[in-house]
Amino acid sequence: MKKVLVLALSLACAGFAAQAQTAAVKPANAQTKVAGPQIQFDEMKYDFGAVKQGDVVKHVFKFKNTGTQPLVISNIGVSCGCTTPEWTKDPVMPGKTGTITANFNTAGKLGMQNKVLTVESNSASGNAMVALVGDVKEATANSAPTMTVEKMENMSAADKMKVKADDNKLKAKAKKS
Repeated sequence: MKKVLVLALSLACAGFAAQAQTAAVKPANAQTKVAGPQIQFDEMKYDFGAVKQGDVVKHVFKFKNTGTQPLVISNIGVSCGCTTPEWTKDPVMPGKTGTITANFNTAGKLGMQNKVLTVESNSASGNAMVALVGDVKEATANSAPTMTVEKMENMSAADKMKVKADDNKLKAKAKKS
């Protein structure tokens, strides 16, 4: 019985000792140099929150070439024509940074949006994707600039005003004579 107990205790100790030996852990912020170019973004997704329909959302995605050779972006594909990208056209040298500017026109869009940009480059990891996400709310008549009665009463007699009502929108234009 003693032999079985000693054997069980020895196996348990050996098991715990094997678990205690682990590989060295790298810090989370450590960057490893990759052979060839490597694209690394500061952020992969930008949440623009809630905007009103018709607004244009603009955001700049910053990236760094963490590889060992120049990084070249050849194209950026978009999920719809409402999003237009502009990017660093020159090769981004190792350790240097570049940008991708995404413009999202919310005209004709409503509700939750997820606009994906596919970054085609010579990166060793292949294509990368970044996204603009948020909620497009319906534009209301209250959100447009208004001409109050008080403002109209304070206008001089020399001022001429042209007012046009069109589809629940009121446009006012003051002209001096």
